[in-house]
Formats: sequence, structure tokens, C-alpha cells
Amino acid sequence: MTHVLPSQRRSFLTYTGMETYLLYSKGLDLPGFAIFPLLETDEGRSQLRQIYSRQLLITSSLGLGSILEAPTWTAHRDRGGALGYSPQRLRELSIQAIGLIEDIRSAYQDEDHQDRFDTPCLLSANIGPRGDAYAPSDQMSAKAAEFYHLEQISALSQTNLDLVTAYTIGYPNEAVGIVNAAMSLDLPVVISFTVELDGKLLCGMSLADAIAEVDKQTNSYASYFMVNCAHPDHFGDVLRAGVCPERLQGIVANASRCSHAELETAETLDSGDPTELARQLSAFKLANDQITVLGGCCGTDMSHLIDIGMRMRSIDNSA
Repeated sequence: MTHVLPSQRRSFLTYTGMETYLLYSKGLDLPGFAIFPLLETDEGRSQLRQIYSRQLLITSSLGLGSILEAPTWTAHRDRGGALGYSPQRLRELSIQAIGLIEDIRSAYQDEDHQDRFDTPCLLSANIGPRGDAYAPSDQMSAKAAEFYHLEQISALSQTNLDLVTAYTIGYPNEAVGIVNAAMSLDLPVVISFTVELDGKLLCGMSLADAIAEVDKQTNSYASYFMVNCAHPDHFGDVLRAGVCPERLQGIVANASRCSHAELETAETLDSGDPTELARQLSAFKLANDQITVLGGCCGTDMSHLIDIGMRMRSIDNSA
């Protein structure tokens, strides 16, 4: 299988803020912060389709690449099991998730839209950490992480995915295990770490050191790395200081400046300032040529994506 991944020749826009959008803006009940159960109802699938279709409409109109993130972040044994889902049912829903975004992509690549929607669109199998993304106290060994995540990645490998993307990872060993699991199935994989207010991973390691450690243990197999679920103010000093690792190719930012602990207990949505967020992200892209993937995480919606995308298009057109 040949996979076309983001490169410096084109910018890609992605979106991982569906949970907070559906929870706060649409009033949906999301036990366990999981959206994969929406695949089980017509209404739920319709909600997901609307989000993906709007994302594609934005990226296509701006001439940007798009990465559609499957709603599978929590569709694995521990977090899915806590909601009453068996491993077999999680496998079925994971396969259905990729099928959903594949159908949406196909609708924008048919003959009727060919003249308008000719930008690349990638299907990403989105996986999350085994435990609490914001408090990784019970850290696994790399081998244990590989064994655990292989179950979900193996199911996803049966689909027409373009890449596996692990989001909100808090320590290197879990990232190593995920990379090794994807490698064993010959799948492209991306690791996205999350950081706290000081710009460091929740385990206390710097972003640069974490990336270097994963590459060291996996022979640099990961296609690239990202940072997500943090506001630019939290990691901006790292990037502005000129120590942004060359392997860091994407930023998927939170709208809010709040810490993870504050976000966990928030009763209302903090959507921040879409224009300011777009300006900050575009500044990072301008200062770091290797950054080609930008997007919105918690608290963001399509208004954020539009502002980010317009600035990305401006940068691409001026290159």
C-alpha cells in the first residue's frame, strides 16, 4: 500500500475538537468523553457527517489538504470497556468509523465535484492513550503499550486508512509501543504529544527529549510528530526559542489557555479567540518550515478552522 502523507509542498488542516463541540455546543451526552458510540445511531452518524463535511468544504475552498480524524480516540479495550463495549464490538465500530470518513471523502471526489474538490484528503485512524490523557500516573513499558494498542491498530489496519495518529500521548514509552505496533503492520504512524502549561509533557520530559527518545527506540519509524490539546501560550516559548525539533510537523491547539485540570472540571466551553489562535499558529508555521499540519482541538469549532485555514492559505500562496 502506498501512502501519501503531508509534506512541505502543501499544508493540511485537521480537527480533533469534536468531543467538546458536541458536548457543549450541541448538548450531546458523551459518557467517557467518547464519540464512537455515535456510530450506532442514524442521528449520531449524521452529527459526525456534518462535522467532517464542513471540514472538507473549508479545506477544499481554501485549496488546503485535509486530514479527517476517525471518531476512535477512546474505542479501545480499557476506555471502551468501561462503557460496556466488548472487544469485538469495538473492533466492528473502529472499522465502521473509517468506513464513514471514507464515504464522506468519496462524496467529495466524485465527478460532480471534481472541479471544486481536488485537494488531497487523508483518512486518519485516531487512537488515544490507554488511561487518563491528563494524568498518566500508571505508565506502561513500551512492550506493554505495544501489546495493548496492537488490538485496536490491528482492527483499523483492515480498513483503507492512510495513517494512524496517536493523540494526547503523555509519556514516551506509550508512544514507542504505538509506533512499534503500527510498524509491525507496516502502517504509517504519527505521534502527537500533549504538554502542560510549562511546555513539558505531563511526565515532566521536554517535547524535544520525548521525540528524540521515541525516535531512538524505534529507528525513527514515525512519519512525524505533533503537539495537541494545549494552547500556543503553553508551548510557544519552546518554538520561539529555536529548539523546535525538526521532526515536529504539526500543531493541533486548544482554544483555551486553561490547564488540563481546569478544563476537566469546566462547566462551560472556553472557545477563546479564533482570530488570535489562528495568528499564533500561523506565526509558528512561518518560523518553522517543517510545520505543515495545523488544526483545532478542545474548544474549537469551524470558525477556528476557517481562520486557521485562511492564514495557512496566505502563507502557502506567498511561498
